[in-house]
Amino acid sequence: MQLARLLLAGVAAIGLLGGTAAAAEKPGAGVTIYMQMGGNPGDGATLARQTGAAAAAEALGVDQLNEQFSAWAPEKMIEQFKQALAANPSCIVIMGHPGADAFKDLVAEAVGKGVVVTHGNSPLTPLMQEFGPRGFGYAGVDLYAGGALTAQEMIKVGGLKSGDRAMVYGVFSQAERGLSEKGLADTLEQAGLSVDRLEITQEANSDASLAVPVLAAYVQNNPDLKAIGTQHGGITSVLAEVLKKAGKKPGEITVGGIDLAPATIDGLQSGYVNLTLDQLLYLQGFMPVLQCVMTAKYKMPGLNLNTGAGVVTSETIGELVPLIDAGIR
Repeated sequence: MQLARLLLAGVAAIGLLGGTAAAAEKPGAGVTIYMQMGGNPGDGATLARQTGAAAAAEALGVDQLNEQFSAWAPEKMIEQFKQALAANPSCIVIMGHPGADAFKDLVAEAVGKGVVVTHGNSPLTPLMQEFGPRGFGYAGVDLYAGGALTAQEMIKVGGLKSGDRAMVYGVFSQAERGLSEKGLADTLEQAGLSVDRLEITQEANSDASLAVPVLAAYVQNNPDLKAIGTQHGGITSVLAEVLKKAGKKPGEITVGGIDLAPATIDGLQSGYVNLTLDQLLYLQGFMPVLQCVMTAKYKMPGLNLNTGAGVVTSETIGELVPLIDAGIR
């Protein structure tokens, strides 16, 4: 709650919450929110988002925050939106994995009924352009730039050079969501590396453990491989296991990923994972709840927040562990 209070203090200082400190009613009173959290409850790519959303809801006095989990399945996210809309809440927070075309009619229907819709984690740029004045904001990474940053740091940390072979494992086919891996792969290729682009199946997208034997076999079958990159938090968390099964030692293959799941932390500390993009999941939970309240109560337009602040490396992970254990980083 301390971080939540600091965030809200900054908002209150510029007068966005309205009223006075002595006001009895919190700004979120009367607001009901349905919010898509992404993966599975408590997993490494989801927990900090849950923590941030819950902290914002409590601090703002939101009547009810309903969490929805999809195991990253786009079709499930669409079904969850329909379920949320049927409940006629104040606000619905979605994720952009299904793409703008899949969501457009549903978002238009919701906004037409007076329901605020905003989103996070994966952008829906056309919808933000159309519905931004009605509160459709975004809290998440500039995906292509985040992938490019990951690649740049992989090149620097791993000493990668032109002619080296790399593999990028991602959801290239998922609308704007695939821009993360495209930014990563493009940047490696622009540096002269030869890059294999492998698509994550929906089964592995929902359960990363299913990717372990596939990736271990790939590593064994490609002895000249110098680097592995991904922008999938669940996949990042199994890459140390993949390399161990493939008979690799820490540092033999440069690994760049995303998020700070417990197994990813272990990978960073052991040296199997070199770096991971830090997308500040706590803010991806906190800010959409704040957006919901600001728009539902004060007609504020959508805010666009890039949470892709930088990377965490084997050298910098230590000081973050207590915050990660608390569900904040």
